[in-house]
Amino acid sequence: MAAKPKLYYFDGRGRMESVRWLLAAAGVEYEEVLFETAEDFWNLIKSGKLMYDQVPMVEMDGMSIVQTRAILKYIAAKYNLYGKDLKERTIIDMYVEGMRDLNDMIMLFPFSLPEEKQKILNYILERATQRFFPVYEKEFKARVSKLPRIQKFLQPGSPRKPPMDDASLEAVKKIFKMDKSLFLQHVNIQIK
Repeated sequence: MAAKPKLYYFDGRGRMESVRWLLAAAGVEYEEVLFETAEDFWNLIKSGKLMYDQVPMVEMDGMSIVQTRAILKYIAAKYNLYGKDLKERTIIDMYVEGMRDLNDMIMLFPFSLPEEKQKILNYILERATQRFFPVYEKEFKARVSKLPRIQKFLQPGSPRKPPMDDASLEAVKKIFKMDKSLFLQHVNIQIK
């Protein structure tokens, strides 16, 4: 029996959540190595397994796979969830890339400057409701949420992570030793 995939990340949704969803859709059980301290993350970097010194990382099939899209494509191809031909794979990629754009805005929001929060929130809500939600609400959401494995993943007690709160945000900042002033400036440049 093959070893369970091992997911390396902090205890939150972030970029790893789409990997969890895909593994759930494939019916694959996995283990998680969740960083609690900066030392946990640094030890993974020192191991030499972490290309680019960033996560998420998934260990499976003898590989240490990094970069979210590479992880997703590998899992989808391995479990026959990546379309039957080039056309279907392209459609899947369009949904994935759109979701990534939306997720990037949402994930960076907690790191925005306090005086910019309302402006950025309004921007995210406008983009989400006018550009992204209409696409996902046209059959896609209904079809995906009816899949038995996804229904199970959405139930309480599943490995799905809760939304980020202030305490988990502070934990992430400590784990990744984020310089608050530099990161906040970068976020605001990206969203304007």
